[in-house]
Amino acid sequence: MPADPLHSAGKPQRSTTSLPPGGPGASAIEVRRSARRRRTVSAYREGDRTVVLIPARMSEAEEKRWVTVMLDKLAAQESKRVLGDSELAERAERLSAQYFDGRARPTSVRWVTNQNTRWGSCTPSEGSIRLSHRLQGMPEYVVDYVLLHELAHLLVPGHGPRFWRLLEAYPRTERAKGYLEGVVAAERLPNPPGARDE
Repeated sequence: MPADPLHSAGKPQRSTTSLPPGGPGASAIEVRRSARRRRTVSAYREGDRTVVLIPARMSEAEEKRWVTVMLDKLAAQESKRVLGDSELAERAERLSAQYFDGRARPTSVRWVTNQNTRWGSCTPSEGSIRLSHRLQGMPEYVVDYVLLHELAHLLVPGHGPRFWRLLEAYPRTERAKGYLEGVVAAERLPNPPGARDE
């Protein structure tokens, strides 16, 4: 009986998920199955896609679970990396191109340490965007949301229906808002989690 070409040791099976958990606008996920791989699972970013490497014998349910686990791991690793001002500006440019057809063009994007009651601010007349240093270390999708929020203000100054329609294009808007609301709520607790009574 001839060998099954999809399960031969030299040829990994490939399947691409066109709509990842983040929904439209999130990067594609490519799952590569390998008969050589026995137990380990790994993942990495390759351009605008995420590649997840798994053993060929895994069931679809295991694949789904491991894709979620590896996406969370990658997000955690990326959130530890602090972007500099120039990287932040490049990120804003990419986000504007992806979600606003490049129409939002800030003149400057930078981190600031004097914003403790807001996550970001924008001065549309100057085209400047400032993000609070408190966002550093938070997941990338949260930083992206705040950047997009401020970029949207370059196109629509207030918080009316037109403004929120712009942000609907970003698939993680509600998740990011929930994350930030959770941070604010935790800061208001009389004894933050992990604090000891002295």
